Formats: sequence, C-alpha cells, structure tokens
Amino acid sequence: MNCRRCGTPLEKPGDYCLTCNTANADAVVAEFDADRAHLTMLDEDTVVGETTITTRPEDTERLTEVQLRNFAGRVADEIRRKRPETVYAAGEREPLRETRAQLHHEFYRVPDGGAGGSDRDGTTSSDPADDGGKPDVSPLVEWVLDRRGDRSLAVVETPPREKIGGSHSTLIGDRKGRKAVQTVAEHPHVKKIVPGPIDAGGTGSRTGLRAKATRAGTNGNVRLLLRDGSSVQENRIVTTAMDRETGERVREDLNEALRDAELQDV
Repeated sequence: MNCRRCGTPLEKPGDYCLTCNTANADAVVAEFDADRAHLTMLDEDTVVGETTITTRPEDTERLTEVQLRNFAGRVADEIRRKRPETVYAAGEREPLRETRAQLHHEFYRVPDGGAGGSDRDGTTSSDPADDGGKPDVSPLVEWVLDRRGDRSLAVVETPPREKIGGSHSTLIGDRKGRKAVQTVAEHPHVKKIVPGPIDAGGTGSRTGLRAKATRAGTNGNVRLLLRDGSSVQENRIVTTAMDRETGERVREDLNEALRDAELQDV
C-alpha cells in the first residue's frame, strides 16, 4: 500500500506516513481471542488493511501476567503505527482491557451482542488494494461500518472530575461508588452526572456495589443506578446524544465500561 497523499510505499497497510505526515487509516477494529488479535484498518468506509497478532498462552500465573502484558503491548504498538482517530474492540476481556490501558486513543468497547465473533486466523498482514476486490469482513467490522455513517456524537472535553455536580454530593458504596461514577464520567459523550438522593429501603444484596446504566430517555439521557446492600441511588447522566436511539448507544458503552471495571456481573 502507498500513502494516499504522497505515494510513498508504506511498510504495513494503513500506516501513518512519516514522509508527509498523513494518516492512512482513521479507525482500527480489534477482535481479541485468547491467543490472537485480528486488526482491521479502516479509512472512512473502506477497509485498507488487515493483520493478525498471535501469542502463546502460558501455564503459570506469573508468566501469564507477563505474556498478557507483552501481547497487549504488541497490539498497542501496531495500533500506534496507524495513529487512528478511533479504536473499536470486542472479544476476550483481559487482553482487550490491557491493550486499552496502554493506549490514549478514543476507544470503544463494542457490546458483545454487536459482534458475532471472529473466525480469523493467520499471522500476516494483507492489503485489500492489492487484489482490487472488496475483502470479506467479520461481523464486528460490518457492525462498525454500519454505524460509522450515523451522525457523530459531540465529544466532551471537560475533565471527568468536573462533570460531577448537583445538590447531592454523597455517593453510596464509598470507593466503589466513586469508581463507578468516575468510570461513567470518563466517557467522551457524557456531559454531566447529577447524583440523586439515597434510598435506604431497598432489598438487601450480598454482592457488594453494583452499577448499571438504565434505558435511555427520549432526549438521549440515561440514569446510573447504584445498589449497595439495601441502599439504592439513581444518578442522572446528561449525554451528547440527541434521541433515544443514540442514547442507547451511549448506554451500551457505559455498561461495557462498568463490566470491564468489575462493577457489573458478567
């Protein structure tokens, strides 16, 4: 593949061109299995390249941690080569979570129901432009392509800690309650979180604090429901969504983030 602007040959499809400082992929779709990650590079609605990164799982706990960190590091390095605006990911939670921690790109965890899984194999890069045909893509890539044409939601640049306000400042669950609100506040399409009053008359729970984003309203806003023992707190989340449909997309993202933070049952 050559750079779309200056024609310089690129080492790998979708690489950022260092000759003319041009991005050749604006998004990367990552599909994680336990022993491999398949990356698909997109330029708007066009697939410009694919590559698969493999690893060998280890038996001992100590080596497993090292293997996971190194595997995620290789995936993160490959994504950095592209300098995409957005990364979409689905699949095995542990390598996905570790890769996300090593990147600073806009990162979306695709809901498990949104992707039908990956049947990729192999370890080499491919350039769809070489054979002149449209490549077969996985259900996850189809899901992303279908939604990239939707109206983009505004991104909120406000620091997460400044998104929290309202007349009620107390959160249930102590440290975990603060973690849940912080997780929601870090989402780029959340404008504000307004903590609500605490209801101590709920049914007791032994599972510790649980957090859930509830169904979006007609204005695109959602609620963050915190439950800790017999205490329940409903917090209002103001989003940049413009209707229920786009609000549901934000809600799905928030619940995935809460699951990754181990604040929801998988």
